[in-house]
Amino acid sequence: MRGMRTLTLIVGACLLGAGPAQAQAPASAQAQQLILGISEGTSGGLDHAQVIAKYQGLAEVIGKAVKAKVSVVFAREFKQLEEGMQTGRFDFVMARPSDYPARGMRDYGYSYIASTKPDGQCFVIVPKGSALKTIDEVKGKRIALPEQIAYMSRFCAAELRDKGILVDKESVQFVREQAAVGFYLDNKFADVGGVASYSGIAKKWEKDGGRIIHKSVPQPYFPMVAHKRIKPEQLKAIQEELLALPGSDAGKDVLKRIGVEQFDTTSEPRMRELLKWLNI
Repeated sequence: MRGMRTLTLIVGACLLGAGPAQAQAPASAQAQQLILGISEGTSGGLDHAQVIAKYQGLAEVIGKAVKAKVSVVFAREFKQLEEGMQTGRFDFVMARPSDYPARGMRDYGYSYIASTKPDGQCFVIVPKGSALKTIDEVKGKRIALPEQIAYMSRFCAAELRDKGILVDKESVQFVREQAAVGFYLDNKFADVGGVASYSGIAKKWEKDGGRIIHKSVPQPYFPMVAHKRIKPEQLKAIQEELLALPGSDAGKDVLKRIGVEQFDTTSEPRMRELLKWLNI
């Protein structure tokens, strides 16, 4: 009996000793579960499951670089995106419009990883038959822009400002969607409009007979940033993986799925100046 009691005490002690290690294992595993927050702005019409499927390949590329599992989370609302950066919930963020990742860098300590190609621009467009030929002729004309708080409205306003045209001193109609800019021009409610180079209207405007009379300075498009907990050597490893994507069929498929040509790892200086340029 004494031997059995001794054996029981030994086994009990071993089990108690194993407890903390067992409790720590899930925490250690959880530490390797990193989150990639994705925002496609107001233009995306995908649900959470579709976004996960669309960006899972990219998450795996990042995970390979940092040797951890990366899960995709869809930030449908801008408030959710900002809170995810503010609280540090998102280990990585890839978002458009670009001012949100830029705010992540300025306000929440996130580090630059890359942006995508091609860059984003404001296209200044006029309808078929317009007499306007250059940006210099826009002053004094009726201008249609996306809603006032929209990123591209601020983007176009900054470009016009640099060309000597102050939006708050011009006759400007702010519309809810970029497609409505084209409607205003086609129906002669405005003389000139500003839209994003990557918008649906910009891609087909010239095909439909309209003209682009000015293309703004290019700015980083769809940037990716990382929380400060991601180490510099990990950032470099991610950049190397992203730059290598066009060199393989699997990498090309990842790029095609997310709708970009390639990644650019040289746009950090422009990212850091973007919010100053936008005056926000």
